[in-house]
Amino acid sequence: MFEDLAPVTAGFAVGGAVGAVYGTYEAMRYKVPGFLKVRYIGQTTLGSAAVFGLFLGAGSLIHCGKSYPAFSFQLGTK
Repeated sequence: MFEDLAPVTAGFAVGGAVGAVYGTYEAMRYKVPGFLKVRYIGQTTLGSAAVFGLFLGAGSLIHCGKSYPAFSFQLGTK
């Protein structure tokens, strides 16, 4: 059941990591004061994770069910 959510969770993980790095960079660049840095980094982390997870999940749903016979020969299956 939860194996269907693997692309979404992977998207959240990658998006969260990118969002944390980007949020930290932007907070330092724009000199966000004090405790607002933590809030800003959190917002960019969650926002980036949600968007990236949504698109990775949608892409896997679109891709679901397609077969590629040319690649099955390379893998050694018939």
